[in-house]
Amino acid sequence: MRRYLRLRLIVSALSLVPLAPAHAAAGPAKKSATPAAATPATATQRLGNAEGWAAYQYKDKSGQVCYLAGEPQKSEPAGIKRKPPTAMVTHRPDEKVANVVSFVEGYPLKEGSSAALDIGGTKFDLFTKGDSAWAATSDLDKTIVEAMAKGKQAVLKGTPQKGKPASE
Repeated sequence: MRRYLRLRLIVSALSLVPLAPAHAAAGPAKKSATPAAATPATATQRLGNAEGWAAYQYKDKSGQVCYLAGEPQKSEPAGIKRKPPTAMVTHRPDEKVANVVSFVEGYPLKEGSSAALDIGGTKFDLFTKGDSAWAATSDLDKTIVEAMAKGKQAVLKGTPQKGKPASE
């Protein structure tokens, strides 16, 4: 069974990123752990929130990190045991990295599978690793962030490590 989470996208939430200092950035690097599991760092500071999204910043060994994190309005199937699913947009200005998009499903995804992201009818394929899904390139990250700014809802479908994928 393919499981998915639904996120309501709010343009004003994306504008939270500038609340951080211009030299700050967002969330985890593309293939690293989630922000909470970052390497020894300064404490994570909550910068603000709006309509389901929250902005945070912290500093790790590579510099400032800022990120937006949003939780889904709906997650299916309901009642599944897992960590809370989260969507993130991350900036790491000291590394000249911006708009890295990631989705944490909260349960292990099938190794080698992809996840399908639909934002207002525009579809994107993401690669998966562990319990997360990522865009394969920075250009795709940028395109997804632009779609998120225009869209009202995102639906991510991933195949769990245990269970059958749904037929499409």
